[in-house]
Amino acid sequence: MSDAVGEMLGTSDAITRLRALTPKIARSSAPILITGSTGTGKEHFARGLHRASRRAHAPFVAINCGAIPDTLFEAELFGFERGSFTGAFQAQKGKAVLADGGTLFLDEIGELPPLSQTKLLRMLEEREVNPIGAQRPVKVDLRIVAATNRAVEEQVEEGSFRSDLYYRLNVARVDLPDLSERREDIALYLHHFIDRFNRRDDCRVGSPDNELMNVLLDYDWPGNVREVRNFVEGVFIDPPDGPIGVCHIPAAFLRLQSSYSRSSDEERNLILSVLEKTDWNKVEAAKELHWSRMTLYRKLTKHHVTRGGAGS
Repeated sequence: MSDAVGEMLGTSDAITRLRALTPKIARSSAPILITGSTGTGKEHFARGLHRASRRAHAPFVAINCGAIPDTLFEAELFGFERGSFTGAFQAQKGKAVLADGGTLFLDEIGELPPLSQTKLLRMLEEREVNPIGAQRPVKVDLRIVAATNRAVEEQVEEGSFRSDLYYRLNVARVDLPDLSERREDIALYLHHFIDRFNRRDDCRVGSPDNELMNVLLDYDWPGNVREVRNFVEGVFIDPPDGPIGVCHIPAAFLRLQSSYSRSSDEERNLILSVLEKTDWNKVEAAKELHWSRMTLYRKLTKHHVTRGGAGS
């Protein structure tokens, strides 16, 4: 069961609400902020919104804010004229100009350095870009969709993310849930990817047997949809001609499953232990646990963990 938002499958309440909200957001031209842990499908969702919008005929252009050095961000986003700096042998259009009329997707917006945040805010406010070396600005008509796996509100409080940029982006908000919060959808993703790889590789791999399915449904899938895909693709390295059993689990997944499949009490105790170790520094605790801060915050809520009331 797929829909207009790409590979966002599911019958859970969270996905049902998301599916109902999608057409309304798609019709709007307001900026969108998509939040969610790694692997929840933020870019898939952004592309689906674009396809469902009035801008579907125009380009969808993505830029990874975390992969571009601060010194190159302006050239990447706004473009430059020939000879405007050493190495500029020919003019280049920026991503914002390439997305004119369509959608500009700013992935990992929480990684954007302060100076680049200022330049981005100016573009959003003035609806124009200034290519490096150009004599005059270039008007652009585009929709901004930003995504992050970081807790932007905390970044604003810390002063590492501009509050005015946050308010400018956080007009329409979409929070993509972790798979661990919608376990009834896990089987759908497993079957979806099994069908996909059967068609790709001309195989006859069946569904997980009951024993394996119980194991998979009990797993938290910290890598979310991306991890489900990787698990299934790992099975297809040496695919069974029939149902997938416990004996077919890839070794890499077994190690992850052993590491992450803990009972609720064990996970809660682990979180408390790490928080005490880091003197309740949530940034450091998330790093220690190999989680995003957003994932840590969700689990704190899930287990009712608060400082001073940690045992309640």
